Parts: sequence; structure tokens; C-alpha cells
Amino acid sequence: MNALSLVPMFLVGLAGSVHCIGMCGGIVGALSLGASAPAAPARPVIAISVARPALQTTLQTNMLRVLAYNGGRIVSYMLAGALAGSLAGAGMLHLASLQVAGYWLANLMLVALGLYLMDAWRGLAHLEAAGNVVWRRVRPLLKPLMPMDTPLKALAVGGLWGWVPCGMVYSALLTAMMQGSALNGAATMAAFGLGTLPTLLGMGLLGTRLRTQMQRRPVRIASGLLVLGFGLLGLLRAANGVSLGWLDALCVTGHP
Repeated sequence: MNALSLVPMFLVGLAGSVHCIGMCGGIVGALSLGASAPAAPARPVIAISVARPALQTTLQTNMLRVLAYNGGRIVSYMLAGALAGSLAGAGMLHLASLQVAGYWLANLMLVALGLYLMDAWRGLAHLEAAGNVVWRRVRPLLKPLMPMDTPLKALAVGGLWGWVPCGMVYSALLTAMMQGSALNGAATMAAFGLGTLPTLLGMGLLGTRLRTQMQRRPVRIASGLLVLGFGLLGLLRAANGVSLGWLDALCVTGHP
């Protein structure tokens, strides 16, 4: 696997991050809420000299917590990707028929994700509901980590939050499974997670202002069309059974 082959997964994460705002926006927005500012002294000149260092410290603390949360989240994606990729590495997907079926399914999931982002079809919501079985076991572990008032707590919360049922993550994991090894699976999910990073970092710093803009229908449609295009391109390649030339670089999964 080369770096160029990871670009489509990065773009899928970037486009799909409009869904992340709905799933993770609340918790990331909470990280942006710093400590209350100190009471203003009576003299304005002194107030400015005191408030500026306090504000700078608050911003630095918020940035550290947001980075820690997202770092934990991406690491959890990588662990899941390594587990998914190891299935193929262990020989579970070495049969040609299973490889072909997995390739078709991975691209069909991208098509479903594109439609989901556009609110044209909500089938992945049922998959997320099924994943709640796992989340019910993970959720109690969050209680000792609240409130997220330190970067270490935010890192731990991010690591657990990465296992929240999410159709977009499931789509990416299916692609990671087709990569043939734990290392490639982890790299695939790292690229995906890094794609979601710009939006969630912005959410942590700008809060509801960015959330409102990213949840606008034109943005969701454009994002969904991009992901849908990746899936349709992969299906076209599978149906023809031949190379598409330079367009192969845009296929999210390698043809078996």
C-alpha cells in the first residue's frame, strides 16, 4: 500500500465529517467550553492585563483537549482497522470468491454512505442501531472521565468514543478489511480519521457556528455526491473487471 492509495480514504473522511458533526458535535463542542473568565477588576487597565493571559491559557487548554480527544478517536479507528485487516491476513478472505464479494460490498457501503449523507436513504441508521449492543458495554466506562477537564481525560474519552455505532465508520472498516493485513487496515483507518480531523478541530474551536454551516443541505449533498462517486467508480471497475486507467487511483479499495 502506498500513500497515494490512502488519498481516497482521506477524502471520504473529509466529506463524511458533516455526519461526524451530528454524531460527535456535542461532545467536541463541550470541549471548547473553557473555565469561566475571572471577575473583572474595577480598573479597566488592570482588567485587560489580567484577562488576556487568562484567555490565552483557556484557549491553549481547549486546544490541547480537542487535540487529545481527536487523537484518541483516531487511534481507536486504527485499532479497529488493524483488527479488520487482520481477518484477511489470517486467511479468512483469501478465497477469490470472498475477495470479490468483499470488494463489491465495500463499494456498495460507500454508495449507501453517500446517500446517507445526502439524506436520500437512511439505511445505515439501522446498522448504527445494531451497533448499540457494543456501545451499551462501552458507555459505562465514560462516567469516571466526566467532566473532561484535562487532556488526559479527553484522550480517554476519544478512545472510547471511536467505538460509537456509526455507519460511516462501518463503511471505512469494511474497506480496511479488504487491505490484506493489520498494518494496511490501520493505515486505511488512519487516513479516514485524519480526513475527519479538520472539521472536528474546527468544531472544537468555533463551536455551533461551524456546525450550522456544515449541516446546511448544499454542503451535505456535495459531500454525499463525492462519497457516492467513489462507490460508483469502484462498482464500475468491478462490473467491467478491467482497469480504468488513472481513475484507478480514485478507487477506495484495490480490485481483487
